[in-house]
This record gives sequence, C-alpha cells and structure tokens, in this order.
Amino acid sequence: MQLLTGTGVALVTPFKTDFSLDTEALTRIVNFQIENGIDYLVILGTTAESATLSQKEKELVISTIVAANNKRVPLVLGVGGNNTQQVIDELKTRDFADFVAILSVSPYYNKPTQEGIYQHFKAIAEASPTPVILYNVPGRTGSNMLPSTVLKLAKDFKNIIAIKEAAGDIVQAMKLIQQKPEGFLVISGDDMVTLPMVLAGGSGVISVIGQGFPRQFSDMVRLGLQRKVDEAYEIHYKLADSIDMIFEQGNPAGIKQALKTLGLSGNTVRLPLVNIDDDLANRISNFVKCL
Repeated sequence: MQLLTGTGVALVTPFKTDFSLDTEALTRIVNFQIENGIDYLVILGTTAESATLSQKEKELVISTIVAANNKRVPLVLGVGGNNTQQVIDELKTRDFADFVAILSVSPYYNKPTQEGIYQHFKAIAEASPTPVILYNVPGRTGSNMLPSTVLKLAKDFKNIIAIKEAAGDIVQAMKLIQQKPEGFLVISGDDMVTLPMVLAGGSGVISVIGQGFPRQFSDMVRLGLQRKVDEAYEIHYKLADSIDMIFEQGNPAGIKQALKTLGLSGNTVRLPLVNIDDDLANRISNFVKCL
C-alpha cells in the first residue's frame, strides 16, 4: 500500500501534571508531524501508553487526532491484544472510516506457539474490515513471530498487507524482504536499523524518534528509498546518539523529554513508567537544542 511507504510516527499521549490527557498538546504534536513531512500517523500504539488508558480516554485520543489531522495524512489505529476474541469484538463494532489500516501486535504474555500466533492473526484478518499491519516486537511480547509465520499469513490473507518488524534483527528483516509476496510491506519498527532495512528493500518505518525530529528522520527515509545512500547516512549518524538516548530509560519517557524541550508538551508518564533521571533529561534537551 503506497500510503504506508515512508515515515510513520507512533504518537505519544501527552498528559498534564495531574495525569489527565492534554488534548491541546496532542493537537500541537499532530500539527508538528504533518508540517514537517511525516507520511502517516499511528494512533494508540505502545508509545501512546495505551495500556494505561481507559476506553473513554482512548476514544478522546482518537477523536482529537482525527480532528487535528483533518484528513491531511493517512491514519493507522492500534487494535491488538492477547485476548483474540476481545480484538475481534472491537473490529466488529468500531467505525474505521478514518483509518487506512490497523496495527495489531503479536499476543503478549500468553507466549503462544507459532501456530497460535498464526491462528490469532487468521481470526483477526477474517474479522477486520480494514487492512492489517502485523507488529512483531519480541522485547515486549516475549515471543518472536518467525519469518515463516509472517510469510504464511501474508500469502494466505490479502488484507494482511504489512509487518512492523521490531525484532532488532537485520538478518530476520532481510529474510522477510527477500521472501515476501509482491506488494507486502516490511516496515521497520526499530529506529536505529531503519535505514539499513530501507536500503535492503524495506518500505520505511513506524518511528519513535521521528516524532521529535520529523523533518530530519523523514528526509533520511526518503533519501534511503531514493537510494541516495551517502546523504541518508549523513542524517542517520547525526541522529544516532539521540536514538540511543530516548530508549536508554524506556519509551516513551525519553521521547516525551524531547517533546518537552521542543515546547510541544510536558514529559509526564503514567505508572508503572516513571520520568527519566535529570542526567538523561539534560543530555536529551541539549541534543535537541544543538541539532
């Protein structure tokens, strides 16, 4: 799907100091992404702290972003979980008119077998009224969705159109790119290996760091897609230290500090997450100011 080639950003959920949603900050963040060249936005992913949001709060996040976006760029909605039937129920009852696809994470905590992962996404594909992006992130789910499982799903279901691959394993990503069906997108879910994946034949990224540096990161991905390797790597190496820093004490605490420095939102996170320490906050802030 051409709409999902390039740079997508996994949006944070900004909170006020009393931990309530800050919809004004969220609107500023959406505008900042679009005005600086991001290709699409991802709502209610991991970076959004969706695990700590009530259903009412999730609806407010969605409505705020849809209104702020005003149909300017494509939107992807996170719809996943480790209760397959619950995911199916949401797919059957939600209006997806504002979204070009859903992003659905491989089931976490349960640690299913590869056959269990296949059957989970089979059920989702059969229930979903909109295209599905698989999401493999073993560091969070406790299990790795193997290339053989991904490729079988991609071949068996036409509405499974992509994978956000965040195993941090460039060899695994290359196997997916080598063997994928025509038109299936392999999207990086790891900012540090985005450029190597793009140059190997990947379609782009769903990024965290891109939220803080949307112009630079989306330019890097475009240059990579155009095979302008030296120019792309020049940007990559300028941003590389910041990628390490924003994940050093957990996501999204790091990127929220960058957004605070940019004047877009506060840096509040909800328990069980906590703010980064002063040393890292100063390093991130200094990087943002000097870039």
